[in-house]
Amino acid sequence: MIRTHGKTVSIVTGHDQSQLSKGQKVFNTLISQIDRKRARLAAWEAAIPPYQQKYASQLVPLVEDLVDLQVRLVHCLEQASYDQGLTKAESRMITGLIVELAGQLLTERDDAGLKAIYNSHSKSDYDREEAAAAKGMKSMMEDVLGFELGEDLDMSSPEDIFERAQAQILERQTQFDADRQAREEGMSRRKKSAKQLAREARQQAEAQHISQSIREVYRKLASALHPDRETDPEERSRKTGLMQRANEAYEKNNLLQLLELQLELEHIDQAAINSISEDRLQHYNKILKGQLVELEQEIQHVEGGFRAQFGIAPFLDVSPGTIMRHLANDIGGVQQAIGDLKSDLRAFGDIKRIKVWLKRLQHQRRMPESDDLPF
Repeated sequence: MIRTHGKTVSIVTGHDQSQLSKGQKVFNTLISQIDRKRARLAAWEAAIPPYQQKYASQLVPLVEDLVDLQVRLVHCLEQASYDQGLTKAESRMITGLIVELAGQLLTERDDAGLKAIYNSHSKSDYDREEAAAAKGMKSMMEDVLGFELGEDLDMSSPEDIFERAQAQILERQTQFDADRQAREEGMSRRKKSAKQLAREARQQAEAQHISQSIREVYRKLASALHPDRETDPEERSRKTGLMQRANEAYEKNNLLQLLELQLELEHIDQAAINSISEDRLQHYNKILKGQLVELEQEIQHVEGGFRAQFGIAPFLDVSPGTIMRHLANDIGGVQQAIGDLKSDLRAFGDIKRIKVWLKRLQHQRRMPESDDLPF
């Protein structure tokens, strides 16, 4: 149920009605669903700004520090790779570590020195590998989506990919709607059967009733709220604000907000809501279903944009109430990795300690769920 200044928009049973009709139950269900969706959207809009602030002020600097240390590690491994005291197995392991870590770092930072080290130890060319991988990824995404993303797409930017895909989807939907309208106009020029004409007449009448239902609520509000009729400056200012809310709701066909305003201003009461006719409820319910779909789409857009901006995987379950906890875990993980890497770097002044470090790393990698680099 929607609450506004203590008022609730819902239909309840009264003395002359022991149970709600089907239309009344649908009305209440739709309002309850819209209430939850609006709360969800408001929660996302409230949660994202503090996440962005903490992400930029705390996580980003830590990641930069970690990347700096990892670059140092690659250079230390490069120097160690030429030590004559290494066995062939140890040399191969160091080469593998250099290629793996340098390849990861180059996705984060364009560093000519790292690239030279990577190319030397991989016996390959990083730029050519990346170009081929990006082309393959782009081709795969185009196959999945069913349309081309364009030659100028930045495959390194999740935000760019998301926005381009959204734009293409919107363009295809617009074209689909235009084609459908053209087909309908072409069909309308043909001779129609009596059944088709009757169906179209019903649809037009229904659309008119729906529009009229919203317009009637709006007109009552506009008549009572018109600020030009007020001589008191304070009351005129209040009504101006309320009138703006009514205008915005009417422009968006937002029936629920118009009803909320009526309740807020006590232009209708619970008895009036309970006595909405079944015909009017049928029109109201169609409007509310459209509002529910629009809210769901808006939530998907906000959440999808958030995931794209911060590189959050689609399979990771996130919500407005959990994103700060996920961020705190990420910050703690990077801090731990920085501490471990600083300790590891102290081993690279002595070949014996390097050998011990390699043996420990090899042991960690043999353990279950230890496939990733420990830094």
